[in-house]
Amino acid sequence: MAKKASNLEIFSWCMYDFANSSFTTVIVTAFYVLYFKEVVLKGYSPEEGDFFWALNISLSMLFVALSSPILGAIADYSGAKKKFLRFYSLQCILFTALLFFVKEGDLLPGMLFFILANIGFEGGIVFYNAFLPEIATPENIGRISGYGWALGYLGGLVSLVMVLPLVKGGFTPENLLNCRLSFVVIALCFLVFSLPTFIFLKERAVPRTPPAGQGYIRAGFSTLVGTFREIKRYRELLKFLLAFFLFNDAIATTIAFSAAYAQDTLHFTVSENITLIIMINITAAIGAFLFGFVVDRIGAKRTISITLLIWIMVIIGAYFSETKASFWIIANIAGTTIGASQSASRSLIGSFSPKERSAEFFGFEAVCGKFSAIVGPLVFGTVSSWTGNQRYAVLSIGFFFTLGLILLQRVNEKEGIEAAKTGNTG
Repeated sequence: MAKKASNLEIFSWCMYDFANSSFTTVIVTAFYVLYFKEVVLKGYSPEEGDFFWALNISLSMLFVALSSPILGAIADYSGAKKKFLRFYSLQCILFTALLFFVKEGDLLPGMLFFILANIGFEGGIVFYNAFLPEIATPENIGRISGYGWALGYLGGLVSLVMVLPLVKGGFTPENLLNCRLSFVVIALCFLVFSLPTFIFLKERAVPRTPPAGQGYIRAGFSTLVGTFREIKRYRELLKFLLAFFLFNDAIATTIAFSAAYAQDTLHFTVSENITLIIMINITAAIGAFLFGFVVDRIGAKRTISITLLIWIMVIIGAYFSETKASFWIIANIAGTTIGASQSASRSLIGSFSPKERSAEFFGFEAVCGKFSAIVGPLVFGTVSSWTGNQRYAVLSIGFFFTLGLILLQRVNEKEGIEAAKTGNTG
């Protein structure tokens, strides 16, 4: 039996959320999206910028979605989750730093470096999440997942504060060097703050010896094929993944386009956008922390349902919002649920996953999560481009939240947890 995770190890696992949030907060959500549209694509319309940004997100998600299940199976079989996590993290750090060299008109480098960095970020998440069933128990999995998400938003807050002096001057010619330096700062934040994870987090998986004549890659493929053959055993996981596909689609789209919507439709300045996202990170940290206890009290399914109802109200409010003040209120309500929705989902998938195959099962989660993150941004970008009105694009997000909530009600949480227990020898 594996040794129980120490508090230091749990904290070190959570620190990866703290570290990688510098990338998703500053690069994906708050700043590079604006730099890409305003500087790299100078001369393009906002709607054309939406399309190219959606293409960035979608292409990177497509790669991760196609590769995650097999890489997860290989990682489980070879006991190498930590090695994959380290590789993807370094990839993200390297190409985030290379964004420093992206200037006005550099469309291809601006897309290529971001896509490779985002592949590193999203790919690393698969293997990071796969450690959750190993370090948590059924009684505290919600809290530990919530701790990670809460610490992640604090990490995003710290990174925003660190780059704010560099970016508050906006995209004036004399401040563009500072803007580009902010990308290097974020790469360094990711590197430094992830060190506890790589030093103290233990790889508990025991490498299995591949069958005669097979290497780990072929054995991983065989394991994945075997999982598909017995997938009916995990039907509750399949039902949840379908619901997750839909509501995660909406969450991913919100994250990718919130800053652009605030700037283009409500005329937020760069400084106002950064300040708003700082506030959202505070409310998101509080929401993720508190909802972690709610998960352990009432279950992940009910918790996710509550957050999705709040999300639907947020989308309606954002559609009708006409002032910066009203959008501030709506955005911070969204902040309380954004981490809670994803943290509770991570807890539920962890509960539905056999411990010996956690990377493989989180690889399936990545397929749904990443493919949904392809569809949502493309829908948003397409609707915005065709109609010339981002409000209609925002309203389209509500459809995914609503349908996801409806399908979630068909998931039997107890049966899903029991299936994971009986599948541990699989």
